Amino acid sequence: MQDVFTEKFNVASGDFAAAGEASAKIKAILKRIGVNPALVRRITIAAYEAEMNIIIHSLGGDMTLSISRDCVRLCCIDTGPGIESIDDAMTEGYSTAPENVRTLGFGAGMGLPNIKKTSDDFEISSSSSGTSLCLDFKIK
Repeated sequence: MQDVFTEKFNVASGDFAAAGEASAKIKAILKRIGVNPALVRRITIAAYEAEMNIIIHSLGGDMTLSISRDCVRLCCIDTGPGIESIDDAMTEGYSTAPENVRTLGFGAGMGLPNIKKTSDDFEISSSSSGTSLCLDFKIK
């Protein structure tokens, strides 16, 4: 993919006060450059879910937005502890979020399934040192 634009956003672990800031910035960039509103919505949903997963489940990470003529790519890479079972995590309703996160209204187990549904291409890998998630959204 030939990048036309790339921007990286840092996401801190446990920072619920800043939750949604990176995905809001991504949305603003996409709207500013004239991406189709329906596609902006899909990307923003995926970005928010990924951002929340970094906040809830990791020790922090980065979200990198890359935009080319025909594709928007969002790569989210965090550090530890990783996902024990990707198959389980992809099951709607499955959650490993702690109770204190659930009482805040997060951790319903829909993050990864929603991300996969909204993206055109979904790649995930995880180990005990972190998780990598790359999503492609085709610009038609």
